Amino acid sequence: MTTLLLADHHEDALGDATAKALTAAIALGAPVHILVAGKAPKGAADAAAKLSGVEKVLVASGDQYAHGLAEPFAELILGLMGAYDALVASSSTTGKNILPRVAAKLDVMQISDITKVEAPDTFERPIYAGNALQTVKTSDPKKIITVRTSAFQATGDGGSAAVEDVAAASDPALSAFVGEDLTQSDRPELGSAKVIVSGGRALGSKAKFEEVIEPLADAFGAAIGASRAAVDAGYAPNDQQVGQTGKIVAPDLYVALGISGAIQHLAGMKDSKVIVAINKDEDAPIFQVADYGLVADLFTVAPELQAEIAKAK
Repeated sequence: MTTLLLADHHEDALGDATAKALTAAIALGAPVHILVAGKAPKGAADAAAKLSGVEKVLVASGDQYAHGLAEPFAELILGLMGAYDALVASSSTTGKNILPRVAAKLDVMQISDITKVEAPDTFERPIYAGNALQTVKTSDPKKIITVRTSAFQATGDGGSAAVEDVAAASDPALSAFVGEDLTQSDRPELGSAKVIVSGGRALGSKAKFEEVIEPLADAFGAAIGASRAAVDAGYAPNDQQVGQTGKIVAPDLYVALGISGAIQHLAGMKDSKVIVAINKDEDAPIFQVADYGLVADLFTVAPELQAEIAKAK
């Protein structure tokens, strides 16, 4: 049989999460088809066809797929699942919204947030805020899987898969899109950024957060993150939260300023390639996972670091 991968895309642009989820899908050992559904997703479908390891790209077009509503997507996927052994998606808001409904309709158990494929029916996933790893083996006839993309390398380009249109399914009209309020930013998107500068509650105020974190992030060309404590205190918006209840990230460089390192925060960033921590408390848990730690006043160190980066450039 074959594996169906649900693509992550925004309008006509294919998301980086798709290439990472594809790596997990390929590890199942079966041919992989990618489903790209949207209002007019031709550009995303063409990009998906160029990914290495893809056999076919299925394209479903229609207004009902424009905003990622679970019900029309589920109807579309259910109509295709007769030809597939497994359905895979990233653990993004889209995947978390759609796949549970598909699993319920198929009466199978979803396997969520996998970090490793041990065998076609056996997977590793984190539990207890990432403090333990669970190995799950499924006997369900259809496997419904979400992937923690920070644990997988992106599959490269080099493919030339066939692109095939599929008929749109009828819209069950159980929900309707009302509107959205999107944050506009010139900085990289937090979930796919190569460098992230994060601030914690020790910054003391929203004004100090902006005064210290934003210039340093601009110097790095980085995305901005925040601990839950900083978000709860109003220093940063919710979409910048890193951690178990925020974004799970794994950048090449993660710079943590004034973040103590609660378990929930570490669960969201400990897979980063290089972690730099700056904190006045030498016993802060963040130093246990940091590759480089500096016990110092962040208000002194951050401007100095920013100046050194400017010199290097």
